[in-house]
Amino acid sequence: MTSDEDALLAEQIAYYRAGADEYDRPYAEREELRRLLAMVEDLPVSGDVLELACGTGQWTALLAARARSVTAVDVAAEVLTAARARTSAPDIRFVQADVLQWRPSRRYDTVFFAFWLSHVPPARLPAFWDTLAGMLTPGGRAVFVDDGPGAAADEEGVTDGPVPTVLRRLDDGSRYRVVKVFHEARALTDHLTALGWTARVQAVDGSIVGVAQPPTAPA
Repeated sequence: MTSDEDALLAEQIAYYRAGADEYDRPYAEREELRRLLAMVEDLPVSGDVLELACGTGQWTALLAARARSVTAVDVAAEVLTAARARTSAPDIRFVQADVLQWRPSRRYDTVFFAFWLSHVPPARLPAFWDTLAGMLTPGGRAVFVDDGPGAAADEEGVTDGPVPTVLRRLDDGSRYRVVKVFHEARALTDHLTALGWTARVQAVDGSIVGVAQPPTAPA
């Protein structure tokens, strides 16, 4: 990773830490996000579930209702505090760690991430998917939702290039750059196929919803 990417990812973490109290606002304001939350019941989420970048736990309790257990990971202590307050189910374990660096000591039947993939720099994607394969049990699936290309119109300061970014503002006036890659469903499916994954990524209500399995089940 370049020093510029290091700095950008550090700024991204700072944004989510500073904006923890504002994190849930889009879920209250955007009907399409509430519809996405309701879609969890139709997704192949089962067994022991690992949730990457869980944020304030909007998805965590919904996953737990379909899982044997949930391990929810996020780098920001501030959002994890909100997530713990949202649900105290005994089968949910929260872990504070950098998702791009953390490695679990076990494998999971489902790895789920919502609005996280778009925050991974493009050059890191092959390594990300490779690491993800090692987190899954044989037959396990990665399940994810994220913004589609149309969401770029609602963002400020969109930049292209090796690491696409957007500008995010908080209520106190502070400004942060975050990585934001607006994946198109067909292109992401083709990318995963080229890496050997079996994937189905669909455009749903302006977002993308994907289910993918690694090329070979880890031994």
